[in-house]
Amino acid sequence: MKIGILGGGQLGRMFMQNAINYPYTIGFLEPDAEASCSIFKNSFTVGDFKDYTSVLNFGKDKDVISIEIENVNVEALKELRNQGKKIIPSPECLELIKDKGLQKEFYKENHLPSSDFYTVQNRNELLNHPQLKYPFVQKLRVGGYDGKGVQIIKNAEDLQQVWDEPSVIENVVPIKKELSVIISKNENGQSCVFDVVEMVFDETLNLVDYLLSPAEIEDKIKEVAKDISIQAIEALNTPGIFCVELFLLEDDSVIINEIAPRVHNSGHPTIEANSSSQYDQMLRVLANLPLGDVCIRECSAMVNVIGDPKQEGEAEYVGIEDLISLPQTYLHLYGKRITKPGRKMGHVTVLGKNKEEIVEKINFIKSKFKVIAQ
Repeated sequence: MKIGILGGGQLGRMFMQNAINYPYTIGFLEPDAEASCSIFKNSFTVGDFKDYTSVLNFGKDKDVISIEIENVNVEALKELRNQGKKIIPSPECLELIKDKGLQKEFYKENHLPSSDFYTVQNRNELLNHPQLKYPFVQKLRVGGYDGKGVQIIKNAEDLQQVWDEPSVIENVVPIKKELSVIISKNENGQSCVFDVVEMVFDETLNLVDYLLSPAEIEDKIKEVAKDISIQAIEALNTPGIFCVELFLLEDDSVIINEIAPRVHNSGHPTIEANSSSQYDQMLRVLANLPLGDVCIRECSAMVNVIGDPKQEGEAEYVGIEDLISLPQTYLHLYGKRITKPGRKMGHVTVLGKNKEEIVEKINFIKSKFKVIAQ
């Protein structure tokens, strides 16, 4: 079996680290010749996954094609499916997910809880919209990732920074915690649900600072979060591996924020903390194998290694010896040569018996380990 992955970043790198244990051939299509997966030279093709011809040529000798990034050429995937290739997740799913406006309509049509919203085509339409009220969240409909393409407009003075692009406008909701549920589903309809994870965000960069697994919430809230996530993935009606990002509100209700139709930053700790990781589940889904046991072996946390906000250049890692002196601590660097402000350069996973032990390790890591520019 030949498996093709559109995208060759850190998610593909961690997928490959697991996939080489199986008897399949893996290939990546990625425009950046120095991307994380470039280390796998015999499996790495430099090419634009947004380009119709590039995707078509890449997929012609593959049996299964999947993604590690949403913003790919869907029309080429439809043609490859017409040629008999398996596309996981389906092109229709990718079309829906890559457009945040279509995502919000999907939640509404399928009676899935989400924040109130409306869509606008440009800045002028937003400024004159009858439902405009403060504060609100502006999300670009396409192209946003890792905190980019999302901003909160708090008052009329902030209107000068409004983007002049098609956007989703959401009401600001009272968030108590941000949660994540990862679900895998194979072609036979078998599905597997990881435990609920709690994400703590860097408010400046608007991306995950660290996360805790399992989430520190009541069991009944966990069940609600899982049930909502399962309903959403069933409605998408395609095999794949998915991350459902959710908000736990102050009144203890749970709503969907967004869905990613791929492995996800919030699933990184599963490599060490779960019997079968999200990357192992992805491989099993693509090969239509029985899904793995995803039970938690031990409590865990993940700390993202983020580029310093004031530095750009050749990456240098400070404090590796301090870091690896900690027991049950696992460093994952993504092989990125250049550090940039807010760029994900790697992550650290820690295991422990309880939250207190884990939080102590998180604080130690954040004080001792960092990436700087040489």
